Amino acid sequence: MKNQITWAILLGTVLCAQANAQNEIPASDFAKRPEAWEVELSPTGEYAAIAVPTADGMETKLEIVELATGKTQALRFARQQHVIDVIWTADDQVVVSRAQMEPLKARPFTVGELMTSDIKGKNQDVLFGYVPDDGTKRGRRKDEGWSYVAKVLNSEPGMALVDFTCWNCGEEPDTVVFKVDTRTGVRKEIERGDKRSSYGFDQTGEPRLRTSLDDKDDPVLHYRPTKGSAWAPLPKSIAGYLISSARFDADNNTLYALVSDAKEPAQAYKIDLQAGTRVKLAGRSDVAVSGFMYEGRDGIPFAVTYDADKPSLQYINPNSEWAKLHAGLMKSFPGQMLSFRSFSRDGNKVMFTVWSDRDIGSYYVYDRVAKRAQKVIDYKPWLKPEAMAATKPIEFTNRAGQKLFGFYTAKGTGPKPLVVMPHGGPYGVHDTWGFDNDAQFLASRGYAVLQINYRGSSGRGESFEESGWRGWGTKLQEDIADGVRWTIDSKLADPNKICMYGASFGGYSALIQPILYPDLYKCAIGYVGVYDLPLMRKTDINNGASKRTKRFFDRTLGTDMAALAAVSPVQRVNELKVPVMLIHGRDDTTADFNQYKAMESALKGAGKPVETYVAPGEGHGLVKPENVTEMYRRMEVFLDKHIGPNAK
Repeated sequence: MKNQITWAILLGTVLCAQANAQNEIPASDFAKRPEAWEVELSPTGEYAAIAVPTADGMETKLEIVELATGKTQALRFARQQHVIDVIWTADDQVVVSRAQMEPLKARPFTVGELMTSDIKGKNQDVLFGYVPDDGTKRGRRKDEGWSYVAKVLNSEPGMALVDFTCWNCGEEPDTVVFKVDTRTGVRKEIERGDKRSSYGFDQTGEPRLRTSLDDKDDPVLHYRPTKGSAWAPLPKSIAGYLISSARFDADNNTLYALVSDAKEPAQAYKIDLQAGTRVKLAGRSDVAVSGFMYEGRDGIPFAVTYDADKPSLQYINPNSEWAKLHAGLMKSFPGQMLSFRSFSRDGNKVMFTVWSDRDIGSYYVYDRVAKRAQKVIDYKPWLKPEAMAATKPIEFTNRAGQKLFGFYTAKGTGPKPLVVMPHGGPYGVHDTWGFDNDAQFLASRGYAVLQINYRGSSGRGESFEESGWRGWGTKLQEDIADGVRWTIDSKLADPNKICMYGASFGGYSALIQPILYPDLYKCAIGYVGVYDLPLMRKTDINNGASKRTKRFFDRTLGTDMAALAAVSPVQRVNELKVPVMLIHGRDDTTADFNQYKAMESALKGAGKPVETYVAPGEGHGLVKPENVTEMYRRMEVFLDKHIGPNAK
């Protein structure tokens, strides 16, 4: 009888495992690129411009879809070229940025060149960029610099303001603002700063705010108190340290902006520029306001958002018809966040996105007259929200007495094998609540995932970022370890089954954590990581970096080579007692490939077990779906062996 029971249990276990394997979401589904990168509504509300990746992932084309009929016009700007940042400058004219695939996030990012086209795909041209000569024909554009559309002039169809900064004009190149006819390419300079600057424009297109940096890399703020006046220092009564996300009301004097006076988290204000006064609209002492939501194309804000802890929204004008519209739409999508994306000129059509921790998102257009929403596209319809894991915002206090935020992703309840996944950076970046491919893949395999916004993360003000400076191997690692111990104490993690996995700075953390806290971890996966900090100072930073970049690393990383060596995994490899996997792009120049070679060599030299995956043709993060799929496959086998079902 006992043997029969034993065999019954074993058979049930095998059948359950087979059923789970059959129901498992393929790794390739998480690696597959979405149906679209972004969608923008035309000024008439008739069309949507959609940036669509091709099936092979080698190109992103632009599709113009007539919403009423579904009729589609595909625009191709060049073979094997990506486009992003879609902007309508007229009812029938779009401007896009030429793009490359962004490392780690595996989505297009602008390279600073602008192209234009009408919606029929005719009269395409390079607005800003370098066009090489073709035989005896000279290229029309010779722009060697970075450009982006700073403002569309809605009252002048086809006209836009373009911000341009030269690449090869010295350490402090002028930033120039051009007024550009996006139909013809004709441009006229309207503003020139004496150094790198960013501008805020009133509704007529006049630059009224200017932010530059001093020799210590702190912001220097100027403004024009009235239209046509000279630049003057921005008074402390308006902003003491930084002003951003500025939008003018129709009177071109009232300004809505995010302000920090003394490096505290940004607060939302309504500002009277001419009077030099302001009224606070919203803000918290521990988390920055992350952005505004606006009443139509040129309207004022009706709400603010926060994202450094749990995502939240505050209506600063709850009586606004737009706030009521937003609140009503939210009720139709329980458990999801909803963001207005773009608007028709008459305000009748509203394009919005909905998204959550389990759903990467969808685009809709709402007709305010017909009171009807039309779905435009799902990002990844093959990933069903009901099959995904929930992401829970968490909060704990570190050993320094600071409140920290993070996120815990898992299916079900109770202690689970845990993968600790710190974000890269480490400074000026923070994890947010939402769909994360890595976290969802790991959760689908039965693991819990922990993400910590340690000291130095953005979203909580400059002071919080600076509190993590020179803490790569100390303060930041303390925060990660404190988060792991909090997760164990909260019965969310199996203390005997914890592994580190991270990319870039997260890859560094994956290798240094088991050295600093050997009692916590059973394995480590370093992905495009930095493992030798003195080597990074000698290669990545010193070779061709600007003076500002070098100063940034002096401030945030430090210059004491002995201290950096003391917190470098390569230098302390003998203390590493856990199995290691290293993943790197062969062409990585951010975390230089020498970092991978140094770590691999040190591990093998010390007789330490190491598994490796080097992807040819990839840089600082894998972007090709087939390579991401292979990475996931290898990670799954590695984790299964060390903290999963087949762990010894």
